[in-house]
Amino acid sequence: MKIIVSHPTLNANSKNVVSGLFANKLLFKLFTTFAIFPGQLLFKLGSIPILRELKRRSLDKTWQPYTRSQSFFELGRLLASKLHLEFLVKHEKGFFCIDQVYQKHDKWVANNLLKAKKNGLSGTYAYEDGALATFIKAKKLGLYCIYDLPIGYWKSARLLMQKEFDINPDWSSTLTGFSDSPAKLNRKDQELSLADVIFVASSFTKKTLDEYSGNLPEIKIIPYGFPEVLQKKEYQPLANRKLKVLFVGLLSQRKGISYLFEAVEGMQNQVELTIVGQKAVANCSVLNLALDKHKWIPSLSHDQVLACMREHDVFVFPSLFEGFGLVITEAMSQGLAVITTDRTAGPDIIKNGEDGWIVPAGSSNAIKEIITKILEKPEILEQFGMAAQKKAQTRPWSVYGQEMADAISLLKIL
Repeated sequence: MKIIVSHPTLNANSKNVVSGLFANKLLFKLFTTFAIFPGQLLFKLGSIPILRELKRRSLDKTWQPYTRSQSFFELGRLLASKLHLEFLVKHEKGFFCIDQVYQKHDKWVANNLLKAKKNGLSGTYAYEDGALATFIKAKKLGLYCIYDLPIGYWKSARLLMQKEFDINPDWSSTLTGFSDSPAKLNRKDQELSLADVIFVASSFTKKTLDEYSGNLPEIKIIPYGFPEVLQKKEYQPLANRKLKVLFVGLLSQRKGISYLFEAVEGMQNQVELTIVGQKAVANCSVLNLALDKHKWIPSLSHDQVLACMREHDVFVFPSLFEGFGLVITEAMSQGLAVITTDRTAGPDIIKNGEDGWIVPAGSSNAIKEIITKILEKPEILEQFGMAAQKKAQTRPWSVYGQEMADAISLLKIL
């Protein structure tokens, strides 16, 4: 069995799928936009601050013979974004928008399938918004179609978020993810209809597919891995200081941000809240007022985020709709106890009341109750934090890659 993996931009989860398939001799080819390997000129240029993105796209040297890349549209997107040429990256309309990147990449992969099948290809592994052309061609050629849905189904998102428009109208301007055209939403549904198997990273993502009106194949849940645990957290006594609470993510109501602000309202003498993340919109007055009351850091590098996590006592991620929530695993890997909701991967990776807490989405009272419990019994921070970090050590990214490879190897691919 040999599989093509198609992903235009390659994030941590897709890289570890590739790693697992490669290690188990299941990888036929990796198709992506940028393929930069150590020692190449582009890799060296990544040391220049303005070109740092290039080094972040670097891949394992051993993958080089298996990798094909075509970077014109992605390079255009990156340059247009750096130069603030917004009309070029405008949602669905811009010549170098992310939709164009995904669709051009998808068609390029599709055009390579016939030759690949002649050379032993068995199936394709593609991701939401970048799978339609690939799957249409794969079906014609009798190739297996493996689909990865990294975030919940769009109809469920709209149903759940519509409630937020009604409950919290002042925060509605931050709910920006509802501008997809009917054509784009139809492509998402077509991708699902062509899949022979669907992989998701959380039980919540699987549940959102209940809103899909067609027939679905088997849905497999394999949670993502944790970052490598490099150092133990030093836990400081809570006596004579405030509880340091942290949130990291886009400042949008989809992340449940208003419920966190409500939870700590009136607790400023006991709680110090730090918010790390960019605003979804610049002119939401209730968001701006809330940020004025707390410590706000618009942006940090990934390493700085991890360091920031180690400096805090508890991480709160009150998301209302999340396919996984990588910040949860990042915080746990740094020895931080996490409070998150039942609409994230929390229920799949946290044992409630032992190494973290799961609260109902959209409940500021539930968040406040946990914070109050911590203030009353601060020693649980170290207890829960150490348990969270121990769990992170048992499930590094390599475990995710191997589980994906094992699951794919068991598929009934002709």
